[in-house]
Amino acid sequence: MANAKKTAVITGGAQGIGLCLVKEFLKAGYNVACADPDKEAGRELMSGLKAGKSLFYSACDVSSERSVEQFIEAAVKKFKDIDVLINNAGIGINKPITDLSLKEWNRVIGVNLTGTFLCAKYTAKYLEKTNGVIINTASTRAIMSEKNTEAYSATKGGIVALTHALAVSLGPGIRVNCISPGWIEVSDWKKKKDFKKPLHTEEDKSQHPAGRVGTPYDIAKLALFLASEDAGFITGQNYVVDGGMTKKMIYV
Repeated sequence: MANAKKTAVITGGAQGIGLCLVKEFLKAGYNVACADPDKEAGRELMSGLKAGKSLFYSACDVSSERSVEQFIEAAVKKFKDIDVLINNAGIGINKPITDLSLKEWNRVIGVNLTGTFLCAKYTAKYLEKTNGVIINTASTRAIMSEKNTEAYSATKGGIVALTHALAVSLGPGIRVNCISPGWIEVSDWKKKKDFKKPLHTEEDKSQHPAGRVGTPYDIAKLALFLASEDAGFITGQNYVVDGGMTKKMIYV
């Protein structure tokens, strides 16, 4: 179990994979500073977890430098140190490239890629003091695509590259790694009004050599390992967690 005095900063933490990350890091004994611009989801997070003084929430927009700076300052004021940063915030706007506006493109870049940069920038001096860890969330879209995902895929490829760049620049004091989720079912990890019970066909499952669709726990458990001293010799790496889906040739 992690030292209770350790602090994890988790962006995009009020729903989906991020919510599971928040829950699992709290369970492991961490203080958690959670950023998510969805205030409704944030209120449900705070009322649902009842984590007391161990959980801090902010409606931070990670694409805004001032918002990130204020969020990190508030987290440090509350918890003193930062030991782990998980850049999990992400959005997608999937349209044919001929219909995708520059504003939409820039919004996805701003949240997914610039947000990762900004959070790393403003936590680095604190992580250096604690020999801390950065874990970035990319996607299997960094290495494979569906149609009309140019903006999202570009950011996820950028995050993989940014990960190894940060690992070289910030090491040895800070380790930096990346997780690329595949098909992770998050419909039952949404705020109440968007909650849906998952339903997967046998065809859905059979696309994965592991025999099932992924869950947020698959990502959170790896993140806990990468944040631990057991992963002390691991940095600059991208871990694909997809049940083997990207390795299976599928013919229709």
